[in-house]
Amino acid sequence: MQIVDAALDDAGRRAGSWLACRVGCTQCCIGAFAINALDAARLRDGLAELRRVNPSRATRIQRRAKAYINRVSAQFPGDPHSGILDESAEAQERFLDFANEEVCPALDPKSGSCDLYEFRPMTCRVFGPPVRNEGGGLGICELCFHGATDKEIAQCEIKPDPDCLEDALLSEVGESGNTLVAFALAD
Repeated sequence: MQIVDAALDDAGRRAGSWLACRVGCTQCCIGAFAINALDAARLRDGLAELRRVNPSRATRIQRRAKAYINRVSAQFPGDPHSGILDESAEAQERFLDFANEEVCPALDPKSGSCDLYEFRPMTCRVFGPPVRNEGGGLGICELCFHGATDKEIAQCEIKPDPDCLEDALLSEVGESGNTLVAFALAD
């Protein structure tokens, strides 16, 4: 995480005011996205830490996570009991339109801040700055880089995990199967 966070800090310096990410901006906190087993473990660790220092806040997160699961479980493109997403092509197609309006349970609805920010998943960490996608293009948040040229955007690109350490760790722990933030936090 230190490598990823350092890359993000550097991208933030290069992007300056083009990067709209601030406390209260919740564009990336709405809609379902898959997280891996390491993300889920980090979130659970963060919730456990929060439970030690602020039990009522941790309980509110867990309640939001359980309510989220109750709302979406009938349409969940995977096993709604384990929370593991189905990896079939059909399930992945269904996931594209799944829970697009659901708010992340880690988001404090009053402050607009992430209650588990230090423990947030990789997807959350890299949302905003330009990141090269599998198709070769640069993905950026629609709220960022207004008025920037393609060249200026490319100069702010981040490579969050250039040595694929996250994949190596996943392989090392032997955990597979993606889930959602809500499933990681509901137990």
